[in-house]
Amino acid sequence: MTTPAPQPAAPQPAPPLTEAEDKQWASFAHFGGVLGILPSLIIWLIFKDRGAKTNVEGKEALNFQITVTIVQVALYILGTILAFVLIGFLFYFLAFVVWVATVIFSILGGVKVNGGGSYRYPVSIRLIK
Repeated sequence: MTTPAPQPAAPQPAPPLTEAEDKQWASFAHFGGVLGILPSLIIWLIFKDRGAKTNVEGKEALNFQITVTIVQVALYILGTILAFVLIGFLFYFLAFVVWVATVIFSILGGVKVNGGGSYRYPVSIRLIK
């Protein structure tokens, strides 16, 4: 009779973030908004259990990015539909304005969190609590 193969060791949980790392990843979650929704989502999913500040700020950044994504998709759909009436370009311009505002708010949030504070976006649907 053969002996069964030994079971692999259970994966060890990742160590908690230091205070400096927690602040760094929290600010990266906001700065990532310049590139879209994915950086905030990835940072929050990976580091939410390892740092309290990253969890809170990552959620805030992700909620804002979800809100912006919904608004931009709606503006592009309206712009495409109304392009046949020759006013669709207005919605594309509004989508560009929303993107510029997103970049500005993401940078403001990242700077504020990097300075040790907390940041709440002025307009955001809080889908993730």
